[in-house]
Amino acid sequence: MSASPVTIAVFAVLFVGVALLGFLGSRWRAGDLSQLHEWGLGGRSFGTLVTWFLLGGDLYTAYTFIAVPALMFGAGAAGFFAVPYAALMYPILFLAFPRLWSVAHKHGYITAADFVRGRFGHRGLALAIAVTGLVAVMPYIALQLVGMQVVIAALGLDYVVALPLLGPVSVPLLAAFGVLAAFTYTSGLRGTALIAVVKDLLVYVTVLAAIVIIPSELGGYDKVFAAMPAKQLLLAPAPAGNLGAGFAYVTLALGSLLALFLYPHSVTGLLSSSSRHVIRRNAMVLPAYSVALALIALLGYMAVAAGVKAMPEYAAGFKSFGNNFAVPALFLHMFPAWFSGLAFAAIAIGALMPASIMAIACGNLFTRNIFKEYLAPDCTPQAEARVAKLVAFAAKLGALFFVLELQTAYAIQLQLLGGIWICQTVPAVLLALYVRLDPRALLAGWAAGVGLGTWMVVELGFKSSTYPLHLFGLTVPCYAAISALVANLAVSFALTWALRAAGSVSARDETVAADYV
Repeated sequence: MSASPVTIAVFAVLFVGVALLGFLGSRWRAGDLSQLHEWGLGGRSFGTLVTWFLLGGDLYTAYTFIAVPALMFGAGAAGFFAVPYAALMYPILFLAFPRLWSVAHKHGYITAADFVRGRFGHRGLALAIAVTGLVAVMPYIALQLVGMQVVIAALGLDYVVALPLLGPVSVPLLAAFGVLAAFTYTSGLRGTALIAVVKDLLVYVTVLAAIVIIPSELGGYDKVFAAMPAKQLLLAPAPAGNLGAGFAYVTLALGSLLALFLYPHSVTGLLSSSSRHVIRRNAMVLPAYSVALALIALLGYMAVAAGVKAMPEYAAGFKSFGNNFAVPALFLHMFPAWFSGLAFAAIAIGALMPASIMAIACGNLFTRNIFKEYLAPDCTPQAEARVAKLVAFAAKLGALFFVLELQTAYAIQLQLLGGIWICQTVPAVLLALYVRLDPRALLAGWAAGVGLGTWMVVELGFKSSTYPLHLFGLTVPCYAAISALVANLAVSFALTWALRAAGSVSARDETVAADYV
C-alpha cells in the first residue's frame, strides 16, 4: 500500500518545516545553552501560553492519538478511562504543583529527585526516585517512535536498508530519529516548545475536521454509536461477589491521574514555567485538551462504523500494528489526500515533540542525580549541560533500539510497568509537598510498592494491569499501581512512626515552609 503523492508531499513539507523550526529554537529567547537550566528548562522563562502548548504537547502524544482510539476500536467503553483521569488531574495540578515550582525555583532544583534530595537529605531515596523516572520514561520514548512507524507505514514509505549491528532499518524512521536527536541537542527545551505550538495547532485542526466530516459521511453520530456492539458501549455489569469492571475502571483512572504529572517530562514542563501563577492558570485552561482527547477517543467508534476492518488500508497495516492502524486507515479512507497528509503530519510531529522533552528529562535526571551526585560532584555547569545532552541522545538511541530490535509488545509492557512504578513516587514527591515522613521509611515503602506492583503484572503474564484482590470473600479488581501504592503508604507511615518512637533522627530538611508559597 502507498498513499497518494499529494498526501506524502503535504506530510513532507509540514514535517520538514517543523523540524527547521526546532533548530531555530536555539535563537528564540536566547540564553546560554551551556547551562543546564537554560538547555533543560528553557531558562524557566515560559509564560502561560507557551506552557499550555508545551504541557499539552507533552501529555497528549502521538501514541495517544493512535492508541486511545485503537483501544476504543478494539475494547469499546473501557478505553474511555483516559478521558476522566485527564480531566480529574487538573485540581491536583492547581493545588500541589505550584508548591513544587516555588521550592524548586528557590533552591535551583531541576528534577523531582533534586527536590527529594533537598527535602529529605537522603541520597538513596533521591537515587531511587531518579532511577524510577529514567526507567519509566524510556519505553514512553519508544512508543512515540512506534507512533511514527505507524504513520510511515500508512504513507507507504517503507524503504529499508541493512545496517551493521541493527540489521534492517526503516530509512524514514532513521531520518526522523536524526532530526529529533539533532534539534534536541542544539536547541534543548526551547526547540521543543516551538514545535509544541505547531503540533497542537495541527492536532486541533485534524480533530475538529474529523468530528465534523467523518460522522457526516457516516450518517451522523447516531449511526456511529449504532454500529458499535452493545456490549462495547457500556462496561460489563459486575457479577455476584465481584466489584466488577466499574471498580477497575475507577482505580485505573485514579492511578493514572496520580502518576501523570510525576513523570520526568511532566515535571520538566512544569518547572520551565516562569512563575507558580502560570501553573495555576494552566490548570484552568488545560482541560481543553481533555475535550480534544474525548473527541480523539471517538475516532475508534468512527473506525468501527466506517468498516475499517474491511478496508485494504487496514489490512495492509494490520499484521504489524493491529488495532493501532485503525485511525490511519480511517483517515486515508475518509479524508482527501491533502488533508490526510496534514493529519499524518500532526501525528508524526506529535511524536517528535514529546520524545524530545522526554529525552531532555532523562538528561536532566541522570546529570543532576547520578552523574553530579555520585560520579563528578565538582563538575562545572558546562560539563553538566554536555552530559545532559549526551544522555538525551543516548535515551533516544535506546528507544530506537527498542523499536528496531525488540517487539513493540516489550515497550508496551515496560510502559505498563512504568506507570505503576511512577505511582510509587507519590509519597516521596507529591505527599512530601505537605508532610515530611522519614526518608528511610519512604525508601522501604517505595521498594515494597515497586516490588508488589511488578509482581502483580508478572503474575498476570503482562496481559493486564488490573489484579484481582480477594478480600473477605469479595473479588476486588484493582489497578496494580493503586494496590501497590496502598502498601507503599502503609509501610512508609508505619516505619516513620516506629523510627520516631524509637528516637531515631532523620537527615536535615534544607527547605522551610516559606519556600513552598
